[in-house]
Amino acid sequence: MFSYLRERFTSHLRERSRRRARLVSKDGRCNIEFGNVEQSRFVFLIDIWTTILDLRWRYKMTIFISAFLGSWFLFGLLWYVVAYIHKDLPEFNPSINHTPCVENINGLTSAFLFSLETQVTIGYGFRCVTEQCATAIFLLIFQSILGVIINSFMCGAILAKISRSKNRAKTITFSKNAVISKRGGKLCLLIRVANLRKSLLIGSHIYGKLLRTTITPEGETIILDQVNIEFVVDAGNENLFFISPLTIYHIIDKNSPFFHMAAETLLQQDFELVVFLDGTVEATSATCQVRTSYIPEEVLWGYRFAPIVSKTKEGKYRVDFQNFSKTVAVDTPHCAFCLYNEKEAKAKEKKGYDNPGFVLSEVNETSDTKM
Repeated sequence: MFSYLRERFTSHLRERSRRRARLVSKDGRCNIEFGNVEQSRFVFLIDIWTTILDLRWRYKMTIFISAFLGSWFLFGLLWYVVAYIHKDLPEFNPSINHTPCVENINGLTSAFLFSLETQVTIGYGFRCVTEQCATAIFLLIFQSILGVIINSFMCGAILAKISRSKNRAKTITFSKNAVISKRGGKLCLLIRVANLRKSLLIGSHIYGKLLRTTITPEGETIILDQVNIEFVVDAGNENLFFISPLTIYHIIDKNSPFFHMAAETLLQQDFELVVFLDGTVEATSATCQVRTSYIPEEVLWGYRFAPIVSKTKEGKYRVDFQNFSKTVAVDTPHCAFCLYNEKEAKAKEKKGYDNPGFVLSEVNETSDTKM
């Protein structure tokens, strides 16, 4: 009993470690880390727009709030300095005929409020700049221009973050498992993909990459070696009419990396199949890429997908997503090599060979016998 539990626990840890080692998660995020980068991280500030867009929402909102509060407080200090230099503050006891640079600035708090009113153009009318100081006028112009730049940049970054096609990709879903079965007399690897919105993806294109560790004839070990996997549908793999769920398939022929795999050895393989779907969002004309991955434990040999599309009596087409990832067991050869050998054997049985030099001669039988 103890040995059985230990074996189960060991297999569970092994499977868990393999699932953690996948490069692309099921929702399309990449599990990769960069180390010992020679370039400084300050190079990301050169492309500050992309850096801001790639930040998570909590960091983006922190920068958004900090940018406004920081600019308000900084210019509040500058307005306080202007009032201090011009001796407009109450502690200097200005005379009745004294004209301040900014009306009604009595301290740091009132200077901060004036900075806020100036940058967001509130304009309460209680505090205002006079024509007494050229420095105050220049500072007012500079803060107004800088405030417009900050507003445009931060509002544009938030709008671009909301309208990114990455959110549209979340409405494209792949089946939980990939299956291997016969389709059209050929052994195929099949995956189901669906568009959860009624709006189309224009110019959609589906392809795949098989990631595995290979050893070259020179003895070099290549981790994450990429092999192209061609996926097709009955209407082709480009410009898909992606209004209903599609079943894409890869033909396992002699050029396929799955050709030498079998049902018994599939779980012993070490690979990751990454599937990509590229397209253009119909509403925004922005390009969009959706990706997912499958490891050997998620590839079912000898299964096919259950039907998902039906037609009602009213003439409408109905898609039942309850059967989206449901699979049904079917008779399937346990390897692609066996299927092709079986086809070749049947083809040879049907062949006949003629011998042009063969002449049929008739033999007359006689009943005479000599004693």
